Amino acid sequence: MSKIIRNSIFVLGIFLFLICFADFASAKVARTSRLPIYGQPKYGADFSHFDYVNPKAPKGGKIVMPEYGGFDNFNPFIFKGIAAPSVATLTLDSLGVIPVDDESTVYPLIAQEFELPDDHSFVGFILDERARFSDGSPVTADDVIFSFNSLIQKGSPFYRVYYADVERAEKISDKHVRFYFKKGSTNKELPLILSQLRIYSAKDWEGKDFATPSLNAPLGSGPYKLKSFSPGKYLSFERNPDYWAKDLPSRKGFFNFDQVRYDYYQDTTVTLQALFSGDIDIREEYIAKIWVSAYDNDLVKSGSVIKEELPHNQPATLQFFGFNTRLSKFADPKVREAIGLAFNFDWANDKLFYNQYKRIESCFENTEMAATSMPKGLELQLLERFRDKLPSELFTKAPQTPRHASPLQTRENLKRAVSLLREAGYDFKDGKMTNLATNQPLEIEVLSNSANGSSFTRVMLPFIENLRKIGIKMTFRNLETNIFKNRLDKFDFEVAILGFQMSNLPGNELKELFGSQSADVHGSYNMMGIKNEAIDGLIDIIISSNDKQGYQEAIRALDRVILNEHYMIPQWYSPHNRVAYRKGLKHHKTDFPAGFNPFTWWREE
Repeated sequence: MSKIIRNSIFVLGIFLFLICFADFASAKVARTSRLPIYGQPKYGADFSHFDYVNPKAPKGGKIVMPEYGGFDNFNPFIFKGIAAPSVATLTLDSLGVIPVDDESTVYPLIAQEFELPDDHSFVGFILDERARFSDGSPVTADDVIFSFNSLIQKGSPFYRVYYADVERAEKISDKHVRFYFKKGSTNKELPLILSQLRIYSAKDWEGKDFATPSLNAPLGSGPYKLKSFSPGKYLSFERNPDYWAKDLPSRKGFFNFDQVRYDYYQDTTVTLQALFSGDIDIREEYIAKIWVSAYDNDLVKSGSVIKEELPHNQPATLQFFGFNTRLSKFADPKVREAIGLAFNFDWANDKLFYNQYKRIESCFENTEMAATSMPKGLELQLLERFRDKLPSELFTKAPQTPRHASPLQTRENLKRAVSLLREAGYDFKDGKMTNLATNQPLEIEVLSNSANGSSFTRVMLPFIENLRKIGIKMTFRNLETNIFKNRLDKFDFEVAILGFQMSNLPGNELKELFGSQSADVHGSYNMMGIKNEAIDGLIDIIISSNDKQGYQEAIRALDRVILNEHYMIPQWYSPHNRVAYRKGLKHHKTDFPAGFNPFTWWREE
């Protein structure tokens, strides 16, 4: 190689290095002890504890709580098997903590500090030198990178979508790791998302397959250690007295019980007697009739068992009948809307629920992001971008679920349903609503799981009867929990009773719930098979929003499109957590509607 060529290569290399260095240097990197996504943090850098906990709560005692179904492994992040999620919740710490009263800010846990450049090209986590696994070994950047790579390479398909905008994780030092984002990524929520990564020990996983279900408890860095268990029967945890983070402000007032036990049941109604007999200490009531009528006994009257409604600020659990739109019979939104017109919530709330519930009218019910009126302002501008992909009535009608306040309204709803079905190519034939093109009667199978199936049977009977009146046969099947999950994972269903706990700050997970790219991935949460260009576009806008107002208006627009397409028949929710517990358990009284979190409770000495 000639001297001139060698010199040219050297100069070119220096030039490229300087360009890269100049790009990096041009981005100012802020290092902070709190990581806000929108606005200012609620808590200052010197905060001592979150407001909704009692930092002086006594430690000690035991709590026994019910769990439902069963389990065959301890890894909730993989596709296979039925996991016990409490193992990860109680034994694995995350990089940061997001409090319920400031859900757009991350506070320190394993990560003592955060770094974020002004161009949002990466997020860095500087680990706390004190962070330890329960065997005393330090938590390092290698453990963080192992945990991340395990999720995207061997975890559930959800995580490949969830972390799709992360280009790579890089170790800067033993206590410093950065996640670099793909060029052009506008996902402002990524730092918050990554802060919630649960950290496994890389050394503990040597020689093990992350993707294989296992009942070997992982080495964790969390407040508890798994003491004993019996598959499908119970899990018993003991508080780690050497828990490294017990004095951190983000952990003060949490995890006050020395022992935590979960006993497994197959039906929620059985646990009421378990509470009265003293087999469990606390339960959340999901059935209105039981809440109103089944606690009138001496235990409650004497104060040995306490009933309490705890208001919460959380989005309503999105509970609904979900259509499998991959099936041709549910491909037309007019058919889906017609079926929804036959569901009489008003009757169920009056006759079965003692008017304890409110109808879910939005995917983001109980938040300020719900689409309730006509589109206007910025939301309308966003929808205009997709006008050619949206039906015209979306711009002229406010979303509203059908009302059945009287028999006359029910009759009008069923007449409207028949009209919609005729527009979709159906009509009566021998008394059956029949597809005129295929000569197939419209029949529907609804699946539920055994944990709530018995209570749903009463709700389903008038729904089935209303559909029978317009020539549609509906059957209701109640499946054992594991079988139900397997059917959903394989998209082997027609209609299923589903539920999603929506976030106060929805973002990346919307791709998994409603995005086209997850519609055909077995095991994804897009069980309804939604493929809609407008929805995909609005999700991208939500994820890239720079300000809170634009973010909320984009969610409102997304909500409107989902509701207008009738992918689901919304059910109901309660603005309170209904909790019954045995005397001796206490919780912090606060004006903030924090809801029910047993790990902020304690046992009175």
